[in-house]
Amino acid sequence: MKWDTQGKPKKPRIVGIGAQKAGTTWLSQMLSQHPQVWLPPFKEAQFFNYHYVPEHRQWLPWHFRRARQNQEKRYAAKGLPMPPELDAYLTRITRGEMFTNHWYKQVFAPAPEGTQPCDITPEYSTLPDEGIARVAEFLPRAQFVYILRHPVDRIVSQLKMNLSRKGRTPRGVEAWMAEIDDPVLYDRGDYATYVPRWTARFGADRLLILPFGGIAADPEGFLRRVEAHCGLAPHAYQNMTAKVFAANKALSCPPEVRTELRRRLEPQFAFLDATFGPEFTRRLR
Repeated sequence: MKWDTQGKPKKPRIVGIGAQKAGTTWLSQMLSQHPQVWLPPFKEAQFFNYHYVPEHRQWLPWHFRRARQNQEKRYAAKGLPMPPELDAYLTRITRGEMFTNHWYKQVFAPAPEGTQPCDITPEYSTLPDEGIARVAEFLPRAQFVYILRHPVDRIVSQLKMNLSRKGRTPRGVEAWMAEIDDPVLYDRGDYATYVPRWTARFGADRLLILPFGGIAADPEGFLRRVEAHCGLAPHAYQNMTAKVFAANKALSCPPEVRTELRRRLEPQFAFLDATFGPEFTRRLR
């Protein structure tokens, strides 16, 4: 991992803003290979949503505890201790006062000279307008990437993740129908609300909006568009077609539930067609 132990606090130059369950982990894994990009040893700094989406604060301590545990497990699996510089870094950003402007810049301090610090936090896509205004003010030189996924597929993926974490498996169509009444599922994919907030602040020169389906259909082409947008040289990535999260085969969403989701999400599809065109909507999956 590229690392400058004497690096000064700095702001990210590349920011992935979402959407949740729309390939941001894959994008993080790919960009972490690029010699001109530096990502923290955990995904999602969660800085702006901490300040502007208060309900997120209740789970952020867990997020950072897990980030440290994941690093410890990774090195333990290799029979190695965590490197002292990584241990010191994680201690520095997880203790004391967090989520200040200085703390956020400290997250990217180890980025070596000549690399672009990168923050990929899907929750940023849900920021209110005043939060996006703060992003524009605080990160005047950053480039943004926003991946949109098919609304039904995105909700089903989020639901399966939530069910897996809770150890629950709905039995039958009625049980699945009850699950999709959870309003949390619809919030992260409310493109009709969130996309206009971002496009009102950032033009195409700053904000790249891509359809999720391009990751499977043409991962290299997808990454070339990201590179061009962020001012990066083309790179030969490894494992571009590897699945990031294996699907839980025990959780199979019934077709009747997908049909009902499609009905409920009709306003989202209408927005996507009107804003980006039917061809873009087709490439969301």
